[in-house]
Amino acid sequence: MAIPNIKERLDSLPTRPGVYLIKGDAGEVLYVGKAVNLRSRVRSYFHASAAHLPRVQHLVGSMADLEFIVTDSELEALILECNLIKKHRPRYNVKLKDDKRYPYIKVTWQEDFPRVQVVRRMKRDGARYFGPYTSSKAMRQTLELIRRIFPYITCNRKITGTDDRACLYYHIKRCMGPCIGVVSKEEYRQMMEQVCLFLHGKGEEIVASLVRRMESAAEQMEFEQAASLRDQLQAVEQVIRRQRVVSTTMADQDVIALARSDGETCVQIFFIRSGKLIGREFFLMDATSDVEANEILASFIKQFYDHAANVPPEILLPAPVDETQIIERWLRDKRAAKVVLRVPRRGQGRALMEMVVENATQTLTHLMAREQLEEDRALASLSDLQAILNLEATPVRIEAYDISNIQGVAATGSMVVFEEGMPRKSRYRRFKIRTVTGPDDYAMMKEVLRRRFRRAIAREAGSEESWTDLPDLIVIDGGKGQLNAALEVLAEYGLEQVPAVGLAKAREEIFQPGESEPLVLPQDSPGLQLLQRLRDEAHRFAIGYHQRLRRRQSLSSTLEEVPGIGPKRRLALLKSFGSLDAIRGASVEELAAVEEMNQTVARNIQEFL
Repeated sequence: MAIPNIKERLDSLPTRPGVYLIKGDAGEVLYVGKAVNLRSRVRSYFHASAAHLPRVQHLVGSMADLEFIVTDSELEALILECNLIKKHRPRYNVKLKDDKRYPYIKVTWQEDFPRVQVVRRMKRDGARYFGPYTSSKAMRQTLELIRRIFPYITCNRKITGTDDRACLYYHIKRCMGPCIGVVSKEEYRQMMEQVCLFLHGKGEEIVASLVRRMESAAEQMEFEQAASLRDQLQAVEQVIRRQRVVSTTMADQDVIALARSDGETCVQIFFIRSGKLIGREFFLMDATSDVEANEILASFIKQFYDHAANVPPEILLPAPVDETQIIERWLRDKRAAKVVLRVPRRGQGRALMEMVVENATQTLTHLMAREQLEEDRALASLSDLQAILNLEATPVRIEAYDISNIQGVAATGSMVVFEEGMPRKSRYRRFKIRTVTGPDDYAMMKEVLRRRFRRAIAREAGSEESWTDLPDLIVIDGGKGQLNAALEVLAEYGLEQVPAVGLAKAREEIFQPGESEPLVLPQDSPGLQLLQRLRDEAHRFAIGYHQRLRRRQSLSSTLEEVPGIGPKRRLALLKSFGSLDAIRGASVEELAAVEEMNQTVARNIQEFL
């Protein structure tokens, strides 16, 4: 769709730095870009020479509107561009394929006795953050390792140093016992400083500190403490020996490389600290067809380091990127020190880059092979299921439903969707039960299905309210009773042609309409395994929502007892903290900073809890 008066609008664009947003005919943001000169950059899209790439052709052909935001500098434009891409997730921008929030390890340094936590977002709260980690498993392994080496606090106890007795962790030497005054705040924080150094990859500094403290304890004849420090030193040295030395320069660097194949792009990043490889992560990129490698690298750097907890002084790249100087300025502001983007041409740096490129290539090959294997298995499962259930067509779209409640309390329902045998999480839906009181699973299942298929019928009748397409198969978590409830609803809406089955968990029995006896399949049946995945996913999705509602109800009822807390403040606290433990652990200042709150009410909450 062409933009009206496009020539006049292009001529009216300012020649200053800024960000432009290209929109489609529905008002959606298709692309976010930045420019040193907005007029020149946007006009370039309409030059014949610039439209030879299919991606640019599609973008220009879909353009229905254009907006721009002027900034004072190119650096401000870069920051604004990052924020807008994060907000709108435009179709034509190169971006991280998985937009979930990756976990971080958080050390609550702002507390007198810091703890180690796993969080999904960084805050300006005085804590120290490490990450992000793309592999939760690798992060958990790191936590288990530092837990064995450093006996930090894992309980929620308020540390006063005057408790009568310590918990079990102190007796098995997994906690230093600050709760009973065995160590002072200074001694405990000294140990937590070593945890932070360990997560930074500064093993040699930890070793030097432990040696000094061990020798000092021995000189003062504190032999038990010296022995404990000796054991800690040996554990750290064992970890350091396993870390691979990849650079004799002892530098702190991130090394980034990418691999491309069949439209897929994998970016690999190695984290090198003091010359040792302390970790690596990979990321898949989206919308990279017909995009040059330097543009992909620039997009990755801006998105990754926008969320990264630490920025090293040097980042090695396989090729130069556009906007190198402005990106270096942006990274310098984040690090509060100089940052250099460098392309190694020879020697140790080049060898290191080749190693990372090889790893990126192998990772992408492995991921594509695994994805193909999963697709092949999914298609085999669908064929097996079609034969087992005697379906007329392959069940391309399958919906599974489950109910979760405890004696009718916080009752929820879930709908999960698999398409071509694979989960489509964007199509999942959750339901809060509204019309049923008491523990009546059949009535709850009917309510969920009525709400789901009412929307489907409304869509067919031309209503603006949209819903997803009708399923080729419905899977109900339960036996005959749950299945019959589902069949009643389908009959109400004239959808008897939609196949439905029930899957009972006790013996993995499959109940079918009109069949008196359930079908029991071998455990290695691909069709049964697909049904189990659907059922288990529906159960996981339902119970997660149920638990969240229960926590909120419990938190809400507890807060109702606090003087000065009404519905508005209760809702504001729920949105800000999410759990009673988080509110209990918050300071008066953090509580008072919440909307609708003040210092007096914040103190009331802290005293009450």
